Amino acid sequence: MRIGLLFDLRNPAQWHRPWADHYARTLEFCEEADRRGIGGLWFTEHHRFEDGYLPQPLTFAAAAAARTKHARIGTSVVVPALRAPAHLAEEAALVDLISGGRLELGIGAGYRVPEFQLFHLPHQRRTTRAGEAVAEVRRLWSEKVVTPLPLQDPVPIWGGFYGPRGARMAGRLGMGYLHISRTMFEHYLTGLGEAGHDVSTARVGDLVPMVLADDPEAAWVRIAPHLAHQKNTYRQGWSEGSGRPKLPWLEPDPASGELRELLDVLTPDQAAQRIRAMTRGLPVEHLIFWASIAGMPDDLMLRHMELLIEELAPLLS
Repeated sequence: MRIGLLFDLRNPAQWHRPWADHYARTLEFCEEADRRGIGGLWFTEHHRFEDGYLPQPLTFAAAAAARTKHARIGTSVVVPALRAPAHLAEEAALVDLISGGRLELGIGAGYRVPEFQLFHLPHQRRTTRAGEAVAEVRRLWSEKVVTPLPLQDPVPIWGGFYGPRGARMAGRLGMGYLHISRTMFEHYLTGLGEAGHDVSTARVGDLVPMVLADDPEAAWVRIAPHLAHQKNTYRQGWSEGSGRPKLPWLEPDPASGELRELLDVLTPDQAAQRIRAMTRGLPVEHLIFWASIAGMPDDLMLRHMELLIEELAPLLS
């Protein structure tokens, strides 16, 4: 199991830094995490977020790849339905080459209507279109239609889907599955079997909603306002333009039980115990943790990284 960090590059107004400084600092953090032995650096995608959520994860991944030597470089996730497959094939190949063959290409369906509107693309059939894009990217590489080709053959591709249909599609396409769920894992195995893939090739990863701290209660008080911001922007995006009912707004109150349910702030020993139970019997390759919760303080972010690498990783190994 590799321990990884996920970056969304949010820069909320209430904790805003100059954008160039924010990006430079994040690349320095990636370098430091790589030097200390982090297993993966992952980047995610959204568009039209007021806090500047990272819109082009493979672009930033290329920069991180050039500044690091060892960590796997991943997307969790990029949305192929917003790109031409040839664009995705070329961009991913370049990241793999720049990294020396370290790319892990995670893809998802996307869900926010305004993002599809931004690119003048239909919101319907987005899961099916994501699967079609994976098949086409593989064809473009195998038939050498695009150049240059990635260094890895094959590039590890992961499906970040949460429903039965997406889980089965990930299996049928022979992808890894970016979701730790025993129920969905059975659908994933079904898909592998339907397409004639050896079920022993099943592999799983996921984003783990945990932050590590020496004093979890003290850290929680400082993280809670950042978590409320993060979750409220997701809730707004879920309903915006979709006709779905609006989800209730979360107050940045550390005493909020609802907020507590969305993130665990734990010591490494506590986290290891929960992760062992969560992953038991599953072929987990990647555990991915938020590097930062919506611009949380630097000292918490750095200590979180240190505890992941120096204490949690040895406990899990």
